[in-house]
Amino acid sequence: MKIPLIGKILIGFVLGTTLGLVLSECCAPETTAKILPWVAPFGNVLVAMLKMVVYPIILFSLILGAASLPLKKSGKVGGMVLVWYFATSVFATVFGVALAYMMNPSMANASQAAGSNLDAVAKMSTSGGSGSFGAFVTGLFQNPFAALANGQFLPIIVFSIGFGLCARWLLDSSETGGQTRKAVEAAVLVCDGAQKISFKLIDCVIHYFPIGVFALSVVNFAENGVLLFGPYAKITLCVVVGVVSMILFVYPAALAVFCRENPYRVLMRMREPIITAFVTRSSAATLPVSFKSADALGVDRKLSSFSLPMGATVNMDGVCVHLPVFVILAANMFGHELGVLQIATLCVSIVFASVGAGGIPGGSVFLLFMVLENMGLPADQVALVVALCLGINPILDMFETCCNVTGDNVCTYIVARKSGLVKVPDSGRNETERK
Repeated sequence: MKIPLIGKILIGFVLGTTLGLVLSECCAPETTAKILPWVAPFGNVLVAMLKMVVYPIILFSLILGAASLPLKKSGKVGGMVLVWYFATSVFATVFGVALAYMMNPSMANASQAAGSNLDAVAKMSTSGGSGSFGAFVTGLFQNPFAALANGQFLPIIVFSIGFGLCARWLLDSSETGGQTRKAVEAAVLVCDGAQKISFKLIDCVIHYFPIGVFALSVVNFAENGVLLFGPYAKITLCVVVGVVSMILFVYPAALAVFCRENPYRVLMRMREPIITAFVTRSSAATLPVSFKSADALGVDRKLSSFSLPMGATVNMDGVCVHLPVFVILAANMFGHELGVLQIATLCVSIVFASVGAGGIPGGSVFLLFMVLENMGLPADQVALVVALCLGINPILDMFETCCNVTGDNVCTYIVARKSGLVKVPDSGRNETERK
């Protein structure tokens, strides 16, 4: 118990990665297939527990966040968050396209490598992965209880923000009677209590992290680690270079410019959600840990309750770096020339498609259908590229999700600093009060 949690998580990750690579390199496939079913449940339990907590946290946190700030300030801060998310997504997309052109990804024996995944792609393409714009808009407004039961993040967010803003509206209105005001205050208080209980539940779940991280690492690298050294090496390198550049250079530059402090010190204090995202491959499952990290950085819950759940759903910078690699790969494989207009269309489609990634493991694979179809590729070529993506996606998804979560946390911290919503450690006052 004397070892810090982050130390135990790193130990679990290193041991799990080592064992996974040993199983993939040194053991017969039959032996590995017998071992993994005994290990996998311990990792799946961690992801399941995080998802168990994340849905009520999103609901209660967003209601509380929207109801806590005056409407004018809520609109200003919310606007800053959305502008930041959109700006980083655009930058990540342009950066991903430029990097893909520079590194020029290619792959030998693509048909052979993709062959085993083509059946899975056929099922995905008939399962309604893309959908129309009208269906997307209609899907935002659903029975909130059904959305909670089905794990649909965007409808939960829409309902929670609307519920919280209306609560704030009633509290601010001079026409609200005393009885109604008491009822609304009680509802907000219930959400506050439910949020606190949910965070206490997170404290219990966090103690299981090292075991879950160990098991997830064993399974991930036993099944996929060897692919890093196989025919996917150039694709992997392209995505990893892009993601690492975002995390080590782009986000620190933004922190240095807007916050005027050592960016790497701030990133070090965000290391727990970054590592959790890498292992779980889910922005949504990482949300509870991101909340704890924001609290440790002194970010006001009024902001983090809105910004982090929103980011886990709509801010997918890693996806924006990842998708252009496969688009340029497809162009190279099939001799498809991309003009300036097509590149611009590609960037726009990737930015808006990334909103639908969903914050779940492998969510970006579905987006490839839409992006590649926008390039004008026929169905058989789209299926081949998506099948290639499926073959390497578990590895790339780890880096991609790591980038997504880093962007969420960095955005939240920057907006908090610019809005005076960061508590000063030595006095407990926020920056506005100190000034």
